Amino acid sequence: MNKAWHDTNPMPKNATTEQRITWHLAHAKNCACRPIPDKLKKEMKKRKIKV
Repeated sequence: MNKAWHDTNPMPKNATTEQRITWHLAHAKNCACRPIPDKLKKEMKKRKIKV
């Protein structure tokens, strides 16, 4: 886990879907300590956002 990244990039409270997508994409590039949730992956696929 990239603790420094997590400390400086918390998930916003009551994050919108767009904020969650942005956060998880950045997380995958900088830490990837856990996968993107399946529900969010489905939404990203629907929006044609490359996972």
